[in-house]
Amino acid sequence: MKTWKRWLPALCPVLLAAWSTFAVWFFFSRGWLLYYGDAEAHLNIARRVLDSQTPSYDQLGTVWLPLPHVLMLPFVRIDALWRQGLAGAIPSAVCFVAGGTFLFAAVRRVFDSIAAAAAAVAVVAGNPNMLYLQSTAMGEPVFFACLMAVLFWSVMFRQTQSWGAAVGAGAACCLGTVTRYEGWFLIPFVTVYFLWAAKRRRVGMAAAFVAVAVLGPAYWLAHNWWLTGDALAFYWGPYSAGAIQGSVPYPGRDDWRLAWLYFRTAVALSVGPGLLWAGLAGMAASLAKRVVWPLLLLALPGAFYIWSIHSAATPIFVPTLAPNTYYNTRYGLAVLPLLALASASLVSFVPRRARGAAALLVIAAGTVYWAVHPSPESWITWKESAVNSEGRRQWVHEAAEFLGPRYVRGSGILTSFGDLTAIYREMGIPLRETFTGDNGVPWLATVTRPDLFLWQEWAVVMGGDAAQSAVNRAGRYGIHYRLEKTIVAPRSPVIEIYRRI
Repeated sequence: MKTWKRWLPALCPVLLAAWSTFAVWFFFSRGWLLYYGDAEAHLNIARRVLDSQTPSYDQLGTVWLPLPHVLMLPFVRIDALWRQGLAGAIPSAVCFVAGGTFLFAAVRRVFDSIAAAAAAVAVVAGNPNMLYLQSTAMGEPVFFACLMAVLFWSVMFRQTQSWGAAVGAGAACCLGTVTRYEGWFLIPFVTVYFLWAAKRRRVGMAAAFVAVAVLGPAYWLAHNWWLTGDALAFYWGPYSAGAIQGSVPYPGRDDWRLAWLYFRTAVALSVGPGLLWAGLAGMAASLAKRVVWPLLLLALPGAFYIWSIHSAATPIFVPTLAPNTYYNTRYGLAVLPLLALASASLVSFVPRRARGAAALLVIAAGTVYWAVHPSPESWITWKESAVNSEGRRQWVHEAAEFLGPRYVRGSGILTSFGDLTAIYREMGIPLRETFTGDNGVPWLATVTRPDLFLWQEWAVVMGGDAAQSAVNRAGRYGIHYRLEKTIVAPRSPVIEIYRRI
């Protein structure tokens, strides 16, 4: 037993890496890596930084935070990895392993128990919804790593009072702020924690954390100002969540009760009933042991999402509540680390010689639901991606199948960046073959004077988009495109493929 305990901390990242690799293979072999529309978009944003008619830093855009895209850059340049979606899966899987390792180290320090640490990590690693996300180009696995690093370094600070721990927490939080916006939400709470936990130089320690953590938000404000002239373009610009949702009502908007109801329902569907009840019991046990900060920190992402539903135009739709659809259900996983840590606290309440058995019971409670329901139909994150992408996958495949044998490299495609980009990824043609509104000044010149600049042989448009407007405008200048293919798929916009004549 002593040998096992000595080697388990070193084995943790190895076992996580093996398990993560298996999960990526499982989802990749079934063609599921890019079911999420957002995963497709993240992957192609990273690709266009390197592969575009105007490749540049500016292609990172202004709404989605940049770290997930930056992490993909070494991989998206490899055509096979880009086409297969593995360019997004690789950094996500690495972050999942890093996050699990930080979680193990933090729980071990909090409860002075390797068994409790192993239980917490096993519960997270045994969740198929988390395993699916860590196999995709989504940002959640990256933020998971950042949050677990903040947890570890803040716990380390409480025990060591070191400047290094304060700076480490600041660096982890900074990376979180350029991954997801809930990272911004963490900064004031962690700052107060350092003021409370520091036994000397309170202000200095807190300042060290803040000085590093705020570099992320400061950079993103400057980035938005540089690209648009408005530092808050990500918040209220035309591509922001508020602009997309507009004034359309949804359950929970300006209603705290419904916001809580929809979020907790998403949590229950994401983590399973066993872990939910074990986690609630563990929270009471943790508070009895005066373990407050880890619970508070890991509860913050959940609080952020409840607030977002209420006040920030971020709905969650679940199949068990009206309108009985799927949207943003993955946000329920925001409290998976909280429930994992809380349930692991139950292990620390039994005598040391019995903690191995207690850990197994906690792991069973957290994973038995998934063992009893092994079908992907029960995995809410996968189910959402499959249901919502059905029409998109159909028209992407049809368009690629039609255009692939007809397109000649170098002839060019007038199109829009976004969902349409999946067609060219599936065809395996570089994005520099396409011409979109994201190409900036050249695009503006073309739509203004198409008779001088419009040379693309093909146009692939989505009803009412900028590319269709450009095709229509070109006709006034004697440049004509003939409709070659119309694609209609369920619950999807009409896709039209034109050829210049």
